[in-house]
Amino acid sequence: AMNRVQLLGRVGQDPIMRQVDGKNPVTIFSLATNEMWRTGESEVTQGALLFFCNLGDISQKTTWHRISVFRPGLRDVTYQYVKKGARLYVEGKIDYGEYTDKNNVRRQATTIIA
Repeated sequence: AMNRVQLLGRVGQDPIMRQVDGKNPVTIFSLATNEMWRTGESEVTQGALLFFCNLGDISQKTTWHRISVFRPGLRDVTYQYVKKGARLYVEGKIDYGEYTDKNNVRRQATTIIA
C-alpha cells in the first residue's frame, strides 16, 4: 500500500508551532493549490492548419490543505523560514482524523503530514 501526496502551492499563513499535553510539538500551516481549465473550446480546420476558436472561459479552483510537520529538524526549519505567500513544494502522506470543537461538535479533518 502507498499513501503519498505531492503539492506545489502558496503558503496561506505563517506557520505556527503547537504542543498539546506535553506531546511532541508540531508546526502547522495552510497551503493553497490552484487548478485552471478552459470551457467551451472548439476546433476549426482550414486546409492543413488547425485553429482553436471560442476558447471559452478560464475557470479556476483553489484547494486549501492543512500541512503538519512533526520531524524535529524539518519542523524547526519550517517554522523559522516559511512565510505567508511563499511558493512551496510539500511531500507527505494524507491523514484523516476526527476532533471535537469548542462547541462539543464532532468534526472531520484531513491533514497532510509533511
